[in-house]
Amino acid sequence: MMPDDFDRLQSLMASRAGFRLARDRIHLAEHRLGPVARREGFDSVDIMLEALWAKPVASLGWSVIEALLNPETWFRRDRATFDVFANELLPALSKARPNGHVRLWSAGCSTGQEPYSLAMAALEAGASVDIVATDLSQKVLDKARTGTYTSFEIQRGLKAHTMLRWFELVDEHWVTRPELNAAVQFTRANLLDEPVDEGKFDIIMCRNVLTDVDPERRARIIDGLERRLVDDGCLFLGPDEQLGGDTLAFRPVNGRKGLFVKSPSSLRHAA
Repeated sequence: MMPDDFDRLQSLMASRAGFRLARDRIHLAEHRLGPVARREGFDSVDIMLEALWAKPVASLGWSVIEALLNPETWFRRDRATFDVFANELLPALSKARPNGHVRLWSAGCSTGQEPYSLAMAALEAGASVDIVATDLSQKVLDKARTGTYTSFEIQRGLKAHTMLRWFELVDEHWVTRPELNAAVQFTRANLLDEPVDEGKFDIIMCRNVLTDVDPERRARIIDGLERRLVDDGCLFLGPDEQLGGDTLAFRPVNGRKGLFVKSPSSLRHAA
């Protein structure tokens, strides 16, 4: 891949998806785009990119973007986060909400392990929840909806009794049981876009997403998260993620890595 092509890929990722593509990932990018080029009928990645730059086609552009996104995830990733959710936040919010109903948003859900982990905790607690899971990549959403995982994926984060409680072994793959699958609504969404669903959420999980966001578009995404969260709701980022010093929308919760609530200045502005 030529450096000029990689520079244009960086611009494409930032403008369409809000993500930055670090210069040291040039070889990884070429590796991931190889299957896309073959699927689309091109002899090489360079020829595919040449065609894309000459005549931008939305479908090909999004295929390229999806291939470059980082889909890394696993069940109950960062277990402390799910302990706080299940043992502290979910019981407290269930008591505080009308009819005990809590709305959750998994933003950047990838192949579904995060929202299914939330659903398992809620169902085990007998809580009433509405779980919306979104991602930019249609490919990962298609996998998430099936709830089908390999032995490696299912064992990554789940204990044996949890696997057997919520999954069935079908043709050497583990498939979510109907009750678990029905608990999550998957839909495609771009965090840079205005939301179609104007409803607000009690808890938003946007973990390990902002790290790869282009700095110029980070504030826009954070503003969107703030507008979608109820005033007394909670935002989870990855345990080592920070919002950045230039945002006044949220403040961290002491002793709870990755947990944020709306800042007083944000609440005054909303009022």
